[in-house]
Amino acid sequence: MDHVIAARALMGTSLAFHIVFAALGVGLPLLVFAAEGLWLRTKRRAYYDLARTWAKGMAILFVVGAMSGTVLAFELGLLWPTFMKYAGGIIGLPFSLEGFAFFIEAIFIGIYLYGWERLSPVAHWLSGLPIVVSGALSAAFVTTANAWMNMPTGFRIVNGAVVDVDPIAAILSPPWLVEVLHTTLAAYVVTGFGAAAVCAFALLRRSAEDRREQVYAGLTIAMIVASIAIPLQWIVGDEIARFDAEHEPAKFASLEVLFHTRRHAPITIGGIVHGDTVRYGIEIPSALSLLVAYDPNAEVKGLDRVAPEDRPPVAAVHYSFDTMVGSASLLLLVAIVWTIAALRKRVPAKPLLIGIAVCGPLSVVAMEAGWFVTEFGRQPWIARGLLRTSDAATVAPGVDLQFYGFAIVYVILAATCWWLLRRVGTKDHTA
Repeated sequence: MDHVIAARALMGTSLAFHIVFAALGVGLPLLVFAAEGLWLRTKRRAYYDLARTWAKGMAILFVVGAMSGTVLAFELGLLWPTFMKYAGGIIGLPFSLEGFAFFIEAIFIGIYLYGWERLSPVAHWLSGLPIVVSGALSAAFVTTANAWMNMPTGFRIVNGAVVDVDPIAAILSPPWLVEVLHTTLAAYVVTGFGAAAVCAFALLRRSAEDRREQVYAGLTIAMIVASIAIPLQWIVGDEIARFDAEHEPAKFASLEVLFHTRRHAPITIGGIVHGDTVRYGIEIPSALSLLVAYDPNAEVKGLDRVAPEDRPPVAAVHYSFDTMVGSASLLLLVAIVWTIAALRKRVPAKPLLIGIAVCGPLSVVAMEAGWFVTEFGRQPWIARGLLRTSDAATVAPGVDLQFYGFAIVYVILAATCWWLLRRVGTKDHTA
């Protein structure tokens, strides 16, 4: 295996695994905090049991996420030494801040887990708030580093050396806000639909008859979070599309398989990318121009404005984008149907429960596809305009063997984590 492909495969596999646990690490503390807060307000035992069950899952996911995140930290230096040579002194601050957020989260998770019988109910509930905040901040700081890779700022290069580093400008690179919002909302979407899917599956199987009130409480809390996050995600995604059209035209043209600059540019859904054409795609005339500038006559830059060697892999970007949008559309539909049923105070019917159960894995697919869009859309650059991916990868031998080895480890770890979470979900909270 080529050393660049091997390095990308290893890093990509590690990130694809870690991002799921990172998202749950951001979202699940919010569900725990909400469940315990409802117990304090209503004194319904179902909310207390739910908070304790979810707290155990939060602890398991935190450990797995911390381990996979540590692996990624080592991989950055080992697989991409040239990148770290240029970027280490520029984006070191957000990674340092992420470390502080991580330690705060770890400290308060310990306080929360061991404080059930040792703190007053209100103090214990409030000890969960730093977990909610620090988890979100941890993801936000890492995302600012990714935003910098898309649009590097806050430095100058003189004679091949990085000088005049402004770490604040690096953190606040142009895409930072939309990327942070998009990533954070994705975490709440995945956690909300994921937790709701577990509850819906239990109701469909009738495997939790003795905890039916607790399961319905979990389904309600999780779907409220998901139903708020998914429409907000669409709004932020719309802003990102316009941002990409202006600042990252090569990526945007790849998303929409727009090979030629034109007015009345259409949105192309689906299709098979073949060379500089798309076969069997569904075109919506002038929709892309309308999306970008609210003007059907607006000009949209195509890939003909980008040198062939600077173009992303168009097919991979387009297919990933369609997968993300298609999955998110189904998530939004299910959220709307559930909201209508909830407002009418109706118990979710079996078809709706099936839809919610499917939305669990579908939300993960949407998040992973969105990450593929970001990473593939930046290629062939690891830091756009600064350093190409092919020039940044390590030339050390054996990376392909590491890839195969880590892939096996991640499969085993994922299976173990799933087994532990199943045990937590099926046992009583006092066990």
